[in-house]
Amino acid sequence: MSESIKKRIQEDIKSAMRAKDKRRLGTLRLISAAIKQQEVDERISLDDTQVIVVLDKMLKQRRDSLAQYEKANRQDLAEQESYEIKLIQEYLPQPLSEDELADLIDAAISQTNATTLKQLGKVMAILKPQVQGRADMRAISMAVKQRLS
Repeated sequence: MSESIKKRIQEDIKSAMRAKDKRRLGTLRLISAAIKQQEVDERISLDDTQVIVVLDKMLKQRRDSLAQYEKANRQDLAEQESYEIKLIQEYLPQPLSEDELADLIDAAISQTNATTLKQLGKVMAILKPQVQGRADMRAISMAVKQRLS
C-alpha cells in the first residue's frame, strides 16, 4: 500500500464531489473529520496504523448502532449504518481468516506461556497490534478465553 489511507480518503472525497454522490461524500467527510479530530486532540499527524485505530473505533460504533436500530425496527437508520460500515471497511486491511487468527492466537499464547484466564491481558497485548482493524477484538478475546479455560 504505497499511498496513505488519509490521502486515499481525500482523493475519494474529491471523486465523490465530482460524481455528486452525496451519500458517499457525507460518510467520507465523517471519516475525515474523525481523523482530523484525533490529530487536533493529540497535536500529531496520524500515520496509517493510527488511522486504522480510528477507523476500527468508528466501525465498532456503527456496529453497535446498527444492532440498536434493528432492535428498534428503524430500517432507514439501520441501512445507513450498514452503508457506512461497508465504506469504512474499504479503508481497513483485509480481514484475517479463521486459520490466520487461530495461528496468531496460538503464537501469542505460547509466546506469553499463558495457561490461565488471569494471563488474558498479556496475550491480548501481543495480539492487539497484529489484528487491529483486521478482526473483531471482542471475538478474539472470546477465542483466547476459550483456549485458556
